Amino acid sequence: MSAPRHSPSQPTSPRRAAEVPRPTGRVRLRYPPARPLGLSLESFSRQAGLHPDLTRRFVALGLLRGTRDAAGNLWFDPAQLAAVARIQRLRAGLSLNYAAIGLVVDLLDHIDQLEAALRRAGGAGGAIPGGRTRVRPSVRPSVRPSVHPTTPPGKE
Repeated sequence: MSAPRHSPSQPTSPRRAAEVPRPTGRVRLRYPPARPLGLSLESFSRQAGLHPDLTRRFVALGLLRGTRDAAGNLWFDPAQLAAVARIQRLRAGLSLNYAAIGLVVDLLDHIDQLEAALRRAGGAGGAIPGGRTRVRPSVRPSVRPSVHPTTPPGKE
């Protein structure tokens, strides 16, 4: 009688056979949750030139939009760097606190939406420099000719 042949998928020794678990049913694989695409809090803060605590405060005030992963870490879209630059310009130019900057940003965004709606509707008014649409014509005070103080009355 010939010796039994071993296939490559079967173990060659009895001890090895005990170590190889045989699947009894469905195998469940667990993967760590995928991190969101974007910048972590530390890298975003470094690129924006902010302290991470200030970046967290901006998120709490609603000035920046960040997403949290399953572990609770903040992640930012790289486009939010432009929002940080806008916040810094408003803070330096108008000397506003961060709560007031939130209001100003909301108003500016609303104005942009209204102007875009006017452009889509072919609204009245001419275009003004900077690509903005004039909502109403500018009002100039009427200029009256000045009366010279040495002119006698009735000879104006």
